[in-house]
Amino acid sequence: MKWFKRSASEQPSTLEEMVIDLKQSIDFVSYENKASEQPYRLIYFATLIDPEQLHRDVLPVIKDCKKKSLEELKGLIPIENIEISSKLPLIQERLLEGYVAIQLSRGSSALLVNISLRKSRDLSAPEIEFSVMGPKEGLIEDLNTNLNLIRRRIPHPRLRMKEITIGSITKTKVVVAFIEGVASEQNINTVMQRLEDLDFDVIMDSAFIGQMLEDNSKSVFPQMIDTERTDRITGHLNYGAFVVLTEGSSNALIGPINFGQLLVSFEDYYLGWNLASFFRVIRMVAILLSIIATPLYVAVLTYHYELFPSKLLATLISSRSDIPFAPVIEVLFLEVTIDLLREAGARMPSKVGQTLGIVGGIVIGTAAVEASLTSNILLILVALSALASFTTPVYRMTNTIRFLRYPLIVFAQLLGLIGVAFFGLFVLIHLLRLTSFGSPYLAPLYPPRVKDWYDSFFRMPYVMHNNRPQFFRGHNQKRFNDKKNHQKRMVDFDEQ
Repeated sequence: MKWFKRSASEQPSTLEEMVIDLKQSIDFVSYENKASEQPYRLIYFATLIDPEQLHRDVLPVIKDCKKKSLEELKGLIPIENIEISSKLPLIQERLLEGYVAIQLSRGSSALLVNISLRKSRDLSAPEIEFSVMGPKEGLIEDLNTNLNLIRRRIPHPRLRMKEITIGSITKTKVVVAFIEGVASEQNINTVMQRLEDLDFDVIMDSAFIGQMLEDNSKSVFPQMIDTERTDRITGHLNYGAFVVLTEGSSNALIGPINFGQLLVSFEDYYLGWNLASFFRVIRMVAILLSIIATPLYVAVLTYHYELFPSKLLATLISSRSDIPFAPVIEVLFLEVTIDLLREAGARMPSKVGQTLGIVGGIVIGTAAVEASLTSNILLILVALSALASFTTPVYRMTNTIRFLRYPLIVFAQLLGLIGVAFFGLFVLIHLLRLTSFGSPYLAPLYPPRVKDWYDSFFRMPYVMHNNRPQFFRGHNQKRFNDKKNHQKRMVDFDEQ
């Protein structure tokens, strides 16, 4: 049996040929009614339209229509998105979007009525970027719902949303949102140009687009923030960033960004400035500890025993007295084990995954120490490193930290502390050269922008946030009049 009636390179030249071609799919419907006073034909995909709307709003109008043209019929159907076209590519595109094509005669023109059926899950709290304080509202896979969430949070007339279709097969809708007059025109032009230049067949998620938009796709450091939180999106839009949303994806992309924003939890803005600054410093120290703890263990035990105090050195020697492996083998064994537990737990049902992570870590760790495969001190260090890596608020940055640990362990084994310092310099040089849509990745540290330090390592009081970060290169840098707020505070103080 011949399953394909035409080759993929052949394109239908008439509407009749297109109908014959689409009939090869079981969900395609071409219904023709010749018995009525006004003969008509309906063409649509049954899996894409709302049948209730078809029978309620379209069919009764067509049946009561006697000797009317498509233009007259267009004004009678109580649906907004209606158009008349004879262009074959447009008709086919609209059919695949959930339109129904109506023909009153066997001509080349058709009335296209939007009765698409949209199904999506209900709104829920963010699953990855969970927070104790703040709104519990996350994006879902429906693009229109996500745009509604953003528009409701920023009811501003200059909030612009530009749409573009990407993917020769999937025809994925992508929207770039920004606030005109706040965002940099150069950044907007850059991201729109890169989106228009994309030539890809299948776009399944925003992660596909993010990898193709970044300045340096070979870098392990993310150059856009992948988020599902609407408050983070609106906050960055107000700063002057742009947001890329994709149909079918529950994550949005924010750009441009700098390195410091990857270490900032949006929950910091719901706490007092002193508590937020304290937790931010704790988080940065934890991330540094997660990267260098086990490499330092390898370097010191292999080359630099003299750095340990004598009492601590005796403890280390006794803990490793029965271990037959070098420190690097011991560390790699535990690091790989932890990553295996992470991967297994992430890809199993949630309740089973939590049990696997806890029980597996305890059982394997205890068994490894009792079998003299690793020392109990290293087990503590690896556990602390794993816990510290979970403090990273951006998931993609968590994966980067996990990756950096392995080459750093190798350098520590080869050259000791000199190798650790050498690899650190290599990473620093890479970060100095890295950019996000042309903006320096290490700003405001390099180039130094002192005015932006109020929201970098520390989060200063909101009265000091009167200017937007210079990093975004926006037109309107002023957020509010600080002098006016200061005068109001002084009046309130005098009244008390």
